[in-house]
Amino acid sequence: MAETIIKIDLNKSPYDQKDVHNRWHPDIPMAAMVKPGDDFIIECYDWTGGQIKNDDSAADVRDVDLTQVHFLSGPVGVEGAEPGDLLVVDILDIGAFDESLWGFNGFFSKQNGGGFLTEHFPEAQKSIWDFNGMFTSSRHVPGVEFAGLIHPGLIGCLPSKALLAEWNSREKALYDTEPDRIPALATLPYSDTAHMGALSGVDRDAAAAEAARTVPPREHGGNCDIKDLSRGSKVYFPVYVEGGGLSVGDLHFSQGDGEITFCGAIEMAGWIHMRVELIKDGMSKYAIKNPIFKPSPITPRYDDYLIFEGISVDEQGKQHYLDVHIAYRQACLNAIEYLKKFGYSGAQAYAILGTAPVQGHISGVVDIPNACATLWLPTDIFAFDVNPSAVGPDKYLDGSIDVPLASDK
Repeated sequence: MAETIIKIDLNKSPYDQKDVHNRWHPDIPMAAMVKPGDDFIIECYDWTGGQIKNDDSAADVRDVDLTQVHFLSGPVGVEGAEPGDLLVVDILDIGAFDESLWGFNGFFSKQNGGGFLTEHFPEAQKSIWDFNGMFTSSRHVPGVEFAGLIHPGLIGCLPSKALLAEWNSREKALYDTEPDRIPALATLPYSDTAHMGALSGVDRDAAAAEAARTVPPREHGGNCDIKDLSRGSKVYFPVYVEGGGLSVGDLHFSQGDGEITFCGAIEMAGWIHMRVELIKDGMSKYAIKNPIFKPSPITPRYDDYLIFEGISVDEQGKQHYLDVHIAYRQACLNAIEYLKKFGYSGAQAYAILGTAPVQGHISGVVDIPNACATLWLPTDIFAFDVNPSAVGPDKYLDGSIDVPLASDK
């Protein structure tokens, strides 16, 4: 049996645990040490640290303190790891706690984080998803059930001081181009709610003032939200500090490509079983700047899809030049409008795209002026036929089931 080297108590605040942190900084002390070849288990809070509850109100999503997130377990130091190495991480298994077999998906209000489609869904909403073995369903989104592909949304190694300074410099420069924007262009260091693990006193305060927030992915990995990074995956992380400093959290039961609702997967607390190895001087040997990985050999098998196209023309009809972000947004909006024809609300359709194993593809970036992105929606997740037909859409949900997403009203 693998040893659980970091344990958490869901009944306690993550701030009361020194093996947890919510910022990136090279001075955060290692919470545990392992050797190359070791395998071990780490327990993780959900990314908000328990701020979201299993109920039918989205007031908690509306009021969530996003300066606290993400709560990560670690860092784990690996003996012999040095800057320039590659830390090889095998994800052997991952799961939910037996006492917490549920997760949540939510839309943040535009005034508090927003999301990919925040202009269309500006108010906070929430859906709760119950786990039944490898499957999940929601009382808030009837008519769908699908197999989960459980994965860590956030995993990476500590940055060096030089890399941290580079992050802060470039993100501050972007922020300063439009400092009053809502949502903000970047999340800058904020010491008041920083949890720096076992670091305390003056050292803690100094580090917290410059520590990087965990919101974006960066060169070290971080919040990449890659759904295929699941059990059986192998990840190669650049090492920037002695020991590497591997941290993990933000576990997802399932997610659609892009995590488009921002609180956008089925978020959960749980555990992850990993094994580590080292490739000495691997960053130089393989010209690696960002992590690379091999996907899981175990994935939900859905063979029939409806594929929605989007191009880089926005909702107002404005033409953009090869803009993949806008093209994928249009593909998502097209899918939402389609699902509304079957009786779903726009919010329920949006939640499906954020939680189910939909695929997002960049399909064309050379045919000026329009990029083409596609969203692949698996049809077998529905309890009814969602394919187009001559008789028109099956109004499966009309009148018989009327369960809205939880709102903050």
